[in-house]
Amino acid sequence: MFRLPSATRLRVPLLVFVVCSAAYVATLGTRIRGPSDNTHFVSLADSYLHGQLSVVGDKPPGDNDWAQYKGHWYVAFPPVPALVILPAVAIWKIAVWDRLYWAIFAGLGPALLYVLLRRLRERYGSGRSAREDLSLCALFAFGSAYYYTAVQGTVWFAAHVVAAPLIVLFVLWSLGARRPLLAGLALGLAWATRASTFGLGLFFVIEALSAARPPLPAATDDEATPLLVAARWLRGVQWQRALLKLALFAVPCLIVVGISLWLNQLRFDDPFEVGYRYLRIRWSGRIDKWGLFNYHYLSKNLAVFLAALPWFSASEPYLRISRHGLALWLTTPAYLWVLWPKRSNALLTGLALAAATVAVFDLCYQNSGWIQFAYRFSLDYSVLLIAMLALGGRRFGPGFYALLVFACAINLFGALTFDRTGRYYDQDNSQQVIFQPD
Repeated sequence: MFRLPSATRLRVPLLVFVVCSAAYVATLGTRIRGPSDNTHFVSLADSYLHGQLSVVGDKPPGDNDWAQYKGHWYVAFPPVPALVILPAVAIWKIAVWDRLYWAIFAGLGPALLYVLLRRLRERYGSGRSAREDLSLCALFAFGSAYYYTAVQGTVWFAAHVVAAPLIVLFVLWSLGARRPLLAGLALGLAWATRASTFGLGLFFVIEALSAARPPLPAATDDEATPLLVAARWLRGVQWQRALLKLALFAVPCLIVVGISLWLNQLRFDDPFEVGYRYLRIRWSGRIDKWGLFNYHYLSKNLAVFLAALPWFSASEPYLRISRHGLALWLTTPAYLWVLWPKRSNALLTGLALAAATVAVFDLCYQNSGWIQFAYRFSLDYSVLLIAMLALGGRRFGPGFYALLVFACAINLFGALTFDRTGRYYDQDNSQQVIFQPD
């Protein structure tokens, strides 16, 4: 039976929400007023309020990433963020201060993350203290790409802000496969916000199988290979129980997918056309040739993911950053802790496999996250990395906290300068410059 948490249980998550939202709003500075530069979701919400799918008046505000088909203009991006901001648009129309709205909303992700970490502590043996759980919340809120993302307000970043709490809820409701309908709904809405998150569904599959089998006995020395352990694990699954959970999980996912296909048909006369083919962008040629996702993009995206570093020079401003952003390990080095856990179990394995699935999918996407400060696509699976840090069993000593402080400092720099102080950022628009030119 689903029960609302008590006031005592709500106190800390509410405090996390207030602190994070206040920090994000304060970081906005003078950008708190007025609409942002790319108000796609505001425009889409306005279209819904007018009972239509195309842009009201067929006059998009700006020329960045709008889709045109048969003389009408559309927002091609998944629609859930538009539904989230729709109440504000209903009150303030298209003049809504969307940066302020998203900055306040962004506090929800870290607040729900604390609830997830508390659940891992109380029921799944993470062994962390409440203080350590708060440290992990701080790592996500201020020491990852989430910080600078939360204070942008524009279309691409708003989608990450909306996806974050949905991903947390998906992981929370997937634990032990206890809430399959809610987990399916959360994943469906996350997919209708950030399409690459579909791979997170693997986590629920593993949890459903794990919940439908008795504990695996310790392997002997001659049975300790991963394939043998996996085979023994699968042989113990009670498939009828597992398939029932998976079926319940699939129902809301399929409903969301069905609605999305219907909307595609209404807009573009094709249920499988999301509208990216009709975007008025300079990169349409490579998308036509290679598609939105292809192995062709992997090497370039890996270069950004692993090797993109700041450029240093002897002249002001002494530092410059590629528009592809910085490597993930540089902006959030504490994520390296997930590579060396001290324990291993089905829960950690499920988190790792789901995160890896989404990471590979993002690395095969047609761009790197351009334009960005830190690798923003990592937010599609950062919640899982934080959960893995909590469950991994490694002590959070001085080294971990030093890296936490470093991550908060570098991401504060990004939050204060990205899309504001252009002199710190390379101005190349070709998407070809990742490293400092010779």
